[in-house]
Amino acid sequence: MPEAWWRGAVIYQVYLRSFADGDGDGVGDLAGLRSRLPYLSELGVDAVWLNPWYPSPMADGGYDVADYRGIEPVFGTLADAEAFIGDAHALGIRVILDVVPNHTSDQSAWFRAALAAGPGSPERARFWFRRGDGDAPPNDWQSIFGGPAWTRAPDGEWYLHLFAPEQPDFNWNHPDVRAEFLDVLRFWFDRGVDGFRVDSAALPVKDPDAAPDGRDPYTDRDGVHDIYREWRRLTDAYPGRMLVGEVWLPDQERLARYLRPDELHTVFNFPFLGAPWDAAALRTVIDDTLATLAPVGAPATWVLSNHDVTRTVTRYGRADTAFDHADRKHGMPSDLTVGMRRARAAALLSLALPGSVYIYQGEELGLPEVEDLPDELRQDPIWRRSGRTDPGRDGCRVPLPWSGTEPPFGFGAGTPWLPQPADWKDLTVEAQQADPSSMLSLYRAALRIRAAELGDGALTWLPMGDDVLAFTRDSGLTCVVNLGADPVRVDGEVLLASGPLDGDVLPADTAVWLR
Repeated sequence: MPEAWWRGAVIYQVYLRSFADGDGDGVGDLAGLRSRLPYLSELGVDAVWLNPWYPSPMADGGYDVADYRGIEPVFGTLADAEAFIGDAHALGIRVILDVVPNHTSDQSAWFRAALAAGPGSPERARFWFRRGDGDAPPNDWQSIFGGPAWTRAPDGEWYLHLFAPEQPDFNWNHPDVRAEFLDVLRFWFDRGVDGFRVDSAALPVKDPDAAPDGRDPYTDRDGVHDIYREWRRLTDAYPGRMLVGEVWLPDQERLARYLRPDELHTVFNFPFLGAPWDAAALRTVIDDTLATLAPVGAPATWVLSNHDVTRTVTRYGRADTAFDHADRKHGMPSDLTVGMRRARAAALLSLALPGSVYIYQGEELGLPEVEDLPDELRQDPIWRRSGRTDPGRDGCRVPLPWSGTEPPFGFGAGTPWLPQPADWKDLTVEAQQADPSSMLSLYRAALRIRAAELGDGALTWLPMGDDVLAFTRDSGLTCVVNLGADPVRVDGEVLLASGPLDGDVLPADTAVWLR
């Protein structure tokens, strides 16, 4: 059997538009990413996960895919993508792509053909077209982005979109849809891609005609598992490849069904991502995660942030440190000094836990959320669909600062597509590389130790008080995190600490790795 590299991997999420701009147009691209691969290699990651790089009108940051077998021209060409995969592999970095099975773009060839063909046509059968109730939509479903989940076509029929109107949902009961996505997976596997992150993985199967039965008619329907069994059979034909699902479900037993041996390899751990900075809450999530996954033999994943959520430094500096998609707490004050200290400790906690870890670009730099973007520059459809009441996710998607003392901070020669704060001059890669106490230096040191001593495996809790998380890994490394207000004593050789220690005393909001 091939080595299951993904069980203990450190995977770095690249939001391509905001990573590095190689051609000077203000938008990140493949040329910029290729030029920064040595940075990722030095950081010590095992793989990169890229948000969608396919041709797209960008109504939702690329998640409105017009062609699953091409590259968005703003990012480069298919030849550039193949060269990037080769460059990454040469550095020992694997490549995971986003795949979006729930919906496509309204500019895709299939959907344009469906609109042109009219009601009752085979082309429309690939989507969810329905007659309305008079001038009202077929039902009262609401879009995840706000507003109705149905939009009326010029001929009077309505089509379903669980996200933006520019993102019509596929009908996964149709054999063309199933065959199309299997072919898309083959297309990229044949080009060397090592895995796929499955966007909105619980949503593809739905029943607009279902009678009310207490269950959500468009989330976690039983038929979704048939899709992933097909995908797993195909994936297993390519040794060493993997599938990770974006599955938001409160029911952990139903979540585990996606991880049966013939389905997805892993799923994202959203309860951990959303947990408050509280020892009891975090311990409960960690225990529940390991207990849920043990029966199906799947490894845990640990993630603190991504392109859809408030950045960790800002979230942990607030009075309410939990994250909830329904309330991003925009405008709630944040003490960034406290947030940075906790984010550093959280990094050591997540990297010491058994399983794989995802790092969202910029977390290793300690970037805060940018909450004062000019309204006219906001691009997230949530801003528009919410009636300009929810600023959306642009604040965690601001382009990275690489070097220099003023914007664009080495991101590229042009004006970045979202403005960078001037005070990011102290958070650039260049500034942090020279500072052994920086967040970047902490991440680099932690990833070196993790590669040598941690990864997948077991965890044994140690009793050190209600406000302390302490555990030992099989290698003998012990992680202690003080989430309380009072300092605690620790015993052992210090390998790495998230902040200064006072002898053998661990201050509040600080973590340490010991042997």
